[in-house]
Amino acid sequence: MTIRDVSYNLGMNWNTVKQIQKKYLEKHYSKPRLKGVQYIAIDEFALRKGHKYMTVVYDLEAGRAIYVTEGRESEGLNKFWKRIKSSGAKIKAVAMDMWPAYLKSVMDSNINVKIIFDRFHIIRKMNVVLDETRRGLYKEETEINKRKLVKGIRWLLLKREDNLDKGKEERKRLEEALRVNRPLAEAYYLKEELNLLWRQKDAKQAERFLTGWVARARATKIRPLIKFGNMLLSHSTGIFNWYQHSISTGPLEGFNNKIKVLKRKAYGYRDYYFFKLKIYALHETRYALL
Repeated sequence: MTIRDVSYNLGMNWNTVKQIQKKYLEKHYSKPRLKGVQYIAIDEFALRKGHKYMTVVYDLEAGRAIYVTEGRESEGLNKFWKRIKSSGAKIKAVAMDMWPAYLKSVMDSNINVKIIFDRFHIIRKMNVVLDETRRGLYKEETEINKRKLVKGIRWLLLKREDNLDKGKEERKRLEEALRVNRPLAEAYYLKEELNLLWRQKDAKQAERFLTGWVARARATKIRPLIKFGNMLLSHSTGIFNWYQHSISTGPLEGFNNKIKVLKRKAYGYRDYYFFKLKIYALHETRYALL
């Protein structure tokens, strides 16, 4: 039921109904409990077009938002760490992507917390590299038939090999394109192999695996792939920490989808404080007033 529905049925002004709900949310949800929080995830979502974002910190164990701020810069996130210190919470690990502002905020917080770079963000970055490689090879290819093969397989390249259709048509088309273009084949099989980074016995074996993977990436002479491999090595500690704390931003991404639905149903929010309160209460499914 929307605020408009309640306003209509009770014969009350829309703003009055909104203020009643806002006061209720403020009383019960404006100060999320931080004591006892151990595992968190940090991610952003687009508030509106034009690079307007909001950052969400999510309690992975309780399944709730514990901090929301406008933007995705270090300054907004720094306030969260101050609250953590005053609350006495002992954060063990934080899952996040490699966004420099978030990384800087965590590093500057002086809180002994393990950073885990989210595996799914890393795979998505690899997919971007693979598509960039495909586009570069397409521009360089002079034979018309080979250009046609390379042009139409983006969606097949980004699919996991074990997700290709059982009818073999997708697999056959992909294999044909890879057979006529060796650099693309090298990049594709390295993409598939990268998933094994999180299937090693422990962090030491993962380190050996990554070292070998980067060496193979450099041997391809494909510039986007070499750059990506160097990036993985420079962030390797946050990758290997997954073997101590196997957390990801996946639950938060699901939560962010709920936020987007909330925003869409309300056609956006002009009152950002009210919007934050709604996010803090979003894990309570009873609250559907918009």
